[in-house]
Amino acid sequence: MTENTGAIIDQGPSDWQIIQQDQAGLGAISLRGRWVHPEPGRVEVRLVREDTGIAVRDWQPAQTAAEGTWSAELAQIPAGGLYRLETRLNHQGNLAGEWSVRGDTRHFLGVGDLWLIAGQSNSAGYGRGPYHDPPELGVHLFRNSEEWALAAHPMNDSTDTKHPVNREGANPGHSPYLHFGRVLRQELGHPIGLVQTALGGSPLSAWNPAQGQAVLFDNMVQVAQKVGGRVRGILWYQGESDTGTEADATSYARRFGQATAAWRQALGDPRLPVVTVQLNRVFHLADEGCHRRWTQVREEQRQVARTDQRVAVVPALDLPLSDLIHISPAGNLLLGERLARAALGLVYGRPVEYRAPDLETAAALDARTIELRFAPVTSRIDTLDITGHPFRVEDAQGEVPVAEVVYSQDARIQLKLTRAVEGKAQIHGGWGYNPATLPADMERFLPMLGFYGAPVL
Repeated sequence: MTENTGAIIDQGPSDWQIIQQDQAGLGAISLRGRWVHPEPGRVEVRLVREDTGIAVRDWQPAQTAAEGTWSAELAQIPAGGLYRLETRLNHQGNLAGEWSVRGDTRHFLGVGDLWLIAGQSNSAGYGRGPYHDPPELGVHLFRNSEEWALAAHPMNDSTDTKHPVNREGANPGHSPYLHFGRVLRQELGHPIGLVQTALGGSPLSAWNPAQGQAVLFDNMVQVAQKVGGRVRGILWYQGESDTGTEADATSYARRFGQATAAWRQALGDPRLPVVTVQLNRVFHLADEGCHRRWTQVREEQRQVARTDQRVAVVPALDLPLSDLIHISPAGNLLLGERLARAALGLVYGRPVEYRAPDLETAAALDARTIELRFAPVTSRIDTLDITGHPFRVEDAQGEVPVAEVVYSQDARIQLKLTRAVEGKAQIHGGWGYNPATLPADMERFLPMLGFYGAPVL
């Protein structure tokens, strides 16, 4: 015979698949298939631990039909793994169950959490150079080939892609998400499945159906359905392509709100969390107006996290690059840690302070001194570069040059100006597409979020 005898799985999980757990920490597996044998019998299924062979769900009978089909449901599978799924055909007259006719097997299954990866090149992973970021059992990836595998770089590899809409023009490189998954798996004790849908260079409009035909939104939803239809959250890093015009830059928060509403509706979860990254730096742009637009997009990203309690934003302005714009492997490892801490705090309720220092107030102490207050600051806000001035003050006459930045060794910074402020003033932090070194919460070594247009009171 050219076909296997016994129990054949036609529909069910594949090797390496991660199944999204429910709110009770349980997962389920549905199976369909055929049985092939000269004698009629009964298909049976079980789930065991991959490392020990100890049963998690012992042999149970499937619904076996005389015409050669069968189906089964394995319910209330505890979060964890890795598991092995086994089937067998216990045909009539066979009294030794362990010597039943063979059945198909699936390996390295887990019940845990799925995270969708979306955005543009830094989310697709364009970091170049060596790194120590090895694959790890329990952190798996649904590749663009629509096959589950052990997660490894490059994660947005387009080999055998089933959805060319997000096919990369060149081979991608290193991204932050393998380390993100590793940290979550170690902290939470259950597997993490990563689902890559990003595309380098993609604008927000490709993800926002309110702006028209959003092909990457459509693809993301279709891919999510193929991994079970439910995910724990979305990892989002995008915005570089929306710095081209002031209209795009200053409408980013509104349009991103439309996109997240559409994502939540399509995925059936009105509280679906989104963990985002504030724009990093770029080393060279010819258009001087880019200074303002990049700062404006960072402000929009900052405001989204302030207005939507299910959105977190982490800083990236201190991270090293491997070219003019893409975060290097070393930077990605640090970013993956920050994203994981944000997920642990926002999504899993762990007692971690993941929020970056953020501007609370900007107050004029006198005509030439502005005091900034930040929170949260767990130690003190300070700088590694006392000559760097990452702030810009503007009033009715234009820029008010900053003569000195004074760090008060607590949560305050004072700006000494070269002239008196005239009329209303505003301040920008992390100014420009390549700002000076930003101050940071020193014990956490976490830089402040960039901001734009904060009024001076």
